[in-house]
Amino acid sequence: MTNEWVEFKAYTEQPTYTAFRKTDTTYLGRFTFDMITDFSGFGRILTIIARGYLFHDKDGAVLDGNPYDRIDTARNALCAWCSVPDKKKSSEPSVDFRELSADFPELIDENGKGWFYRHIKSVIRFVKANPDKVSKSAYKKCENLSVGFTSQWKKRVRQLQVPIFALNTKGAWTLRFDDIIADALEAGALRTEEYPLPETVNKQLETTGTNGVPKEVIAEMIRYYFANKPDDTDWVVLPVANFDAYYGNNNLSKKWLAKITKSLIQRENRHGICRYKVIASQGKIAFGPIL
Repeated sequence: MTNEWVEFKAYTEQPTYTAFRKTDTTYLGRFTFDMITDFSGFGRILTIIARGYLFHDKDGAVLDGNPYDRIDTARNALCAWCSVPDKKKSSEPSVDFRELSADFPELIDENGKGWFYRHIKSVIRFVKANPDKVSKSAYKKCENLSVGFTSQWKKRVRQLQVPIFALNTKGAWTLRFDDIIADALEAGALRTEEYPLPETVNKQLETTGTNGVPKEVIAEMIRYYFANKPDDTDWVVLPVANFDAYYGNNNLSKKWLAKITKSLIQRENRHGICRYKVIASQGKIAFGPIL
């Protein structure tokens, strides 16, 4: 989760559609079925994509110049990634951006099929062609996706284009391209390396009980915390859906978060947002500065 360039590539390169056992969800890429059906976690996904095109070349090197001069490029990249084939003429915002295929061949084809649309269709095909390699639950979810996904995604793509100062909006999804690009500009270039913890912290984790939660999960949350902690607060927003996708299951949200001892991590939910902080006090884990 701390190497954001790897995450960017997971959203823009060709996924691998395979599964070696029924609990293997490699074919989903960096998504879960919950994310696909309710579109949770897309704020982070789209912001990561926008940051990639605002600040980096194709190899990950940071570009020279003013990123504000590349706002149109980033917005077009988002449109290409989200594109849905649609030949119907409508007064509503377009969802088909096939005219961008020459500029972003990695994100959209000449028929208007954007990266995400193609990915979901490929997931559905893989699951239906390999019922012996996926769970019954996954097979059922793909049956539902094959019926309703396209129409639901078109609605989301139109909502993404609602102007930031619009008086009226359709639907409750408040995510918009304007907000995503603003967040991307503020966040800056993607982190292109892992964020190692000091050896003293690793040793403390080895000797501290985690109430059944895998130690590497705790360590990753701590790495993410220090890598993303603002200067003016001890709290960091935890992108739970994206962490679930990182692990390829819902164990974090469904099992592990509730079991994490407060002597390690304190968390709270406000207005549907999960935030947390690493506890550093006498008798508990005391983390030194991250260098």
